[in-house]
Amino acid sequence: MAEAAARLTARAAIALVAEGFTEHTPPPPPPGPGPGPADGPLGWDGYGEARARARERTGEAESAVYGEAEVGGVRCVVLAFEFGFLGGSLGERTGDRITAAYRLARERRVPLVSLVATGGSRMQEGMVALAQLQRVARETVLLRAAGVPHVAVLRDPATGGGWATIGAGADVLLALPGAQVGFAGARVRPADADPAAYTAEGQLAAGQIDAVVPAGELRATLGRWLTALTRPAPGPVPPPPALGGAAGPPVTGWDAVRRARAPQRPRAEAYLDAYFQERLPLVGDRCGGTDPGMLCGVGLRDGHGVVYAAQCGTATLPAGYRTAARVVRLADRLGLPVLTLVDTPGAANDAEAERAGAGASIAEAFAAVAGARVPVTTLVVGEGGSGGALALAAPGRTWVTPDSYFSVIAPELAAAILKRPAEEAARTAEQLRLRPQDLVELGVVRGIV
Repeated sequence: MAEAAARLTARAAIALVAEGFTEHTPPPPPPGPGPGPADGPLGWDGYGEARARARERTGEAESAVYGEAEVGGVRCVVLAFEFGFLGGSLGERTGDRITAAYRLARERRVPLVSLVATGGSRMQEGMVALAQLQRVARETVLLRAAGVPHVAVLRDPATGGGWATIGAGADVLLALPGAQVGFAGARVRPADADPAAYTAEGQLAAGQIDAVVPAGELRATLGRWLTALTRPAPGPVPPPPALGGAAGPPVTGWDAVRRARAPQRPRAEAYLDAYFQERLPLVGDRCGGTDPGMLCGVGLRDGHGVVYAAQCGTATLPAGYRTAARVVRLADRLGLPVLTLVDTPGAANDAEAERAGAGASIAEAFAAVAGARVPVTTLVVGEGGSGGALALAAPGRTWVTPDSYFSVIAPELAAAILKRPAEEAARTAEQLRLRPQDLVELGVVRGIV
């Protein structure tokens, strides 16, 4: 079933997700130098005949089709690869169609949906074919600058330059089950390479794509994504109400710490489920890392999109901060308000975290929040452990729950630094003034929800 879905023709893939497709064709290319059009810019013997056979077999003039359509009630531009045409490879004329699709989406200010199935650049056109990747990269930059979202669906296979530009360059990456996804195609990988690393499922585990979606669910999933990305909620969004039925703020600093650490205290996932009607996850830092303790994505709230990044009570990994920074930058580019939920004892500080760039990743999160032009709302729902928590907190728009605390350092660590015995942690917590009501009085947060 997955294989059959992955090897759909370009037009069948379009029909799977879209309604009312209107095809466009790029303007004809200007005449240029070379040995003649029959065998391409390199004069590759038999290339013209191979193209003619591909046209006859597929009914397509090139390896990509594009046009306007509607997906889930949202107008968009759809770009689809025809793998039956020379393996969906990118040649110069393919580049014309791809860049025209990007321009059309930018001019119409509607999302671009790319249905990617390609083996890479067309070797019969040599460097002329490879140079198309630079054209695509330029159009990607312009599309992002215009604030137009791009969602890619990775079919089978999605490899080579097509994956490394159109696919991996999209804002949201979905894939069909079992699809081959990777820079190296099947015939050029090392003989001892783990085949699982080149699958949609493997790339999801590595944080390189956001979801694996069965073909039968693809249209509905795309519709939800396009709605969330193109209909921003009016911001700033309000903080979620407190969950858990706490009677009121804690009496002492140590009470605040114990309540924030209580196993039964509501966690970020409960807050997100109560706040949104639906959540669409964005997974991974695109550098090979994921953090299960950081939930990121776009939530639908009353039919509008809100980007979220939420800590889940664990020490946050470098991949978690990089993922959070990625989604905040995406929100800023698309004009979506942001909700962050803070709940961490602090950033992971073991040797592996240091090797993975703990400091740089925290700095990246700080910069993303500080530089956001869209409103960011923060709620501290549990532990607010030092800079690892502050990195996700919005200056001037942070609230706290009665079951939370926020501190420059954990009381136990502060006592150790001050060379106090362990039993002095409770007294140290009082001195740190980390209770919700202390934070309001100090002007660190706006209020207790």
